[in-house]
Amino acid sequence: MAGERFATTLLLEIPDEDPITRLISCGHPPPLLLRPGEAVTVLVHPAPPLGVGRTGSEDYTLDVFSFEPGETLLLYTDGVIEARDPAGGFYPFTERAAQWTDATPETLLHHMRRDLLAHVGGRLDDDAALIAIRRTTAPHPSRRHGRIIHGGGFRHGSTRAN
Repeated sequence: MAGERFATTLLLEIPDEDPITRLISCGHPPPLLLRPGEAVTVLVHPAPPLGVGRTGSEDYTLDVFSFEPGETLLLYTDGVIEARDPAGGFYPFTERAAQWTDATPETLLHHMRRDLLAHVGGRLDDDAALIAIRRTTAPHPSRRHGRIIHGGGFRHGSTRAN
């Protein structure tokens, strides 16, 4: 929109040596952690979006949570969770993601994209992005680099004519 001068931000650190993730959120939707059979929203303590009411001297909250082998971290933008069907209903993001907790990141994103577009009737009114990150191996104390984390994403946006 014209006149908006802020950005939501999510800063993640996924260290090789520990099965954890550290994050700082500035107004961004919290990640969804997918475990076999369940989807859990990660508890975050967000600061306001960048450009909204902060002078830069305030402290940010560093949230830390467990991210174990076999789990998938699903990151998303507000364009996904605010997508509406023709009757005005929001996309049931967590419930839909929970259907595919055992899927690979690529398969998960394929299902989510197809389901989201079906929900909105084929066209999104806002930018939407998803990123899926799977932790595939247990950390090893002597191995500090080179572990594979599979990721994937999609972006679908549209513009509206005025």
